[in-house]
Amino acid sequence: MPVRPNPRRSYTEFVTIKRLDHVVVVVEDLSAAIAFFTTLGMTIEGEMPIEGPWVDRVNGIEGVQVDIVMMQTPDGHGRLELTKFRNPPLVDIQPAIAPPNTLGLRSVMFAVDNLDDTIASLSANGAELIGEVAQYEDLYRLCYIRGPAGIIVALAEELS
Repeated sequence: MPVRPNPRRSYTEFVTIKRLDHVVVVVEDLSAAIAFFTTLGMTIEGEMPIEGPWVDRVNGIEGVQVDIVMMQTPDGHGRLELTKFRNPPLVDIQPAIAPPNTLGLRSVMFAVDNLDDTIASLSANGAELIGEVAQYEDLYRLCYIRGPAGIIVALAEELS
């Protein structure tokens, strides 16, 4: 019989995570990905090659060799790991440029100060606007941008 939470106990008593540590984006062109996320205002926290038995076991793949770059948001709370596989070769998804309604993790959202300036900066570096900029009530202007490796980056400008 499944264990049901006691309604008199707080939800946080059942939570086992401490925080969201980081999100990983596997990329083919590490330099282009660094440039993209630097344009958003992120900075490099660290970079290193990783390989060995422990990373093989974690990934369930033999002979893993990757280069990673950890990017950090300006507030210091958010982190994004950019990963380039040297071995084994990358596996393409189909379709390679998947639409927003594809199953799985499809986007990461960033709050920005000026949506138009951010779109212009990212577009100058090869990013493509998906759809158009839309306004949600009097609260936000929002859009999706396609970034490195086809990842969808959501951008939100608070309107207050």
